Amino acid sequence: MRQVIYFDTSALAKWYIREARSDEVAKYIQDHCPIDISDLTIVEMRTLLARRRRERNIDSQTEIRIYATFKDDIRQKLLACHPLPMDFAAAADHLLSVLADLPVRTLDVLHLTIAKEIQAEILATADRVMAAGARKLGISVVWFGKPESK
Repeated sequence: MRQVIYFDTSALAKWYIREARSDEVAKYIQDHCPIDISDLTIVEMRTLLARRRRERNIDSQTEIRIYATFKDDIRQKLLACHPLPMDFAAAADHLLSVLADLPVRTLDVLHLTIAKEIQAEILATADRVMAAGARKLGISVVWFGKPESK
């Protein structure tokens, strides 16, 4: 049985957009395919690409090309896309009480709810709060963000 490795959008974006640690993300994904994402990731990836276009970090053709590649990776099953769980809002609401001491944002708690629901063993992220939430839930973290300060 394969390991369930949930990628949040902060890490997954590095697979499609060249930035710090992109090479590490590419190697990790290639070594562990398929990796797990969710329907929420689709919406968040689309939003991220649009924001990068509006900020003029990418042009509209690049936005279209990257999104098409992303969707093709789902069709080809390089990315295992999970639907939003039943009772998603109630589960996220409960998880907020478990993570009450962390400054989680809405998308953090939604991704963590999905990771918990699909019984992810590993969460790949570049978001410090997401990483802290995963650890608190007993999910191992693969870190693709800036190096941790000592």
